[in-house]
Amino acid sequence: MTYRIAELKEYISREALQQRVAELGAQISRDYAGQDLVLVAVLKGSVVFLSDLMRYITVPHSVDFMATSSYGNSTESSGVVRIVKDLSMSITGRNVLIVEDIIDTGHTLHYLLRILNERGPSAIHVVTLLDKKERREVAIEVDYVGFEIPNAFVVGYGLDFNEYYRNLPAIFVPKEGFFQGETD
Repeated sequence: MTYRIAELKEYISREALQQRVAELGAQISRDYAGQDLVLVAVLKGSVVFLSDLMRYITVPHSVDFMATSSYGNSTESSGVVRIVKDLSMSITGRNVLIVEDIIDTGHTLHYLLRILNERGPSAIHVVTLLDKKERREVAIEVDYVGFEIPNAFVVGYGLDFNEYYRNLPAIFVPKEGFFQGETD
């Protein structure tokens, strides 16, 4: 696989990302001042966002990870979600902040909220870097949103195409024809 950077158009710059992540970190720090906080990152896409966000959160916090998988073919999820990697710590009685890279239909987040609420946290809130509200199929509340974006496929800053492009420092939209001939 070779990177086809020339076929990508920058959508959100590195500078805009860092500025917005800093703002989110400051807001979360104010909202959770004096409280216990656990950041729960949903792997793999949120890892870049998480690593930047946690540096801007000034209140003490723990970090844990979950990974999910949806059944279905590569272009459309069936809406059935399963946990591939579960939390390694208890969230009972704790404030949980789910860290997502992108929310579109809301099925995965809806499932996670239900599962995590059953574990007795004090509260659960959600922060997402990107929100595709027009794709929402499940009513969910998102407490902190980095950027609201239209229904477009994006890569970079943790978001991938076939597990590639996560390392790009900005958010990009593939140009027309990018997906033609892709098999790996």
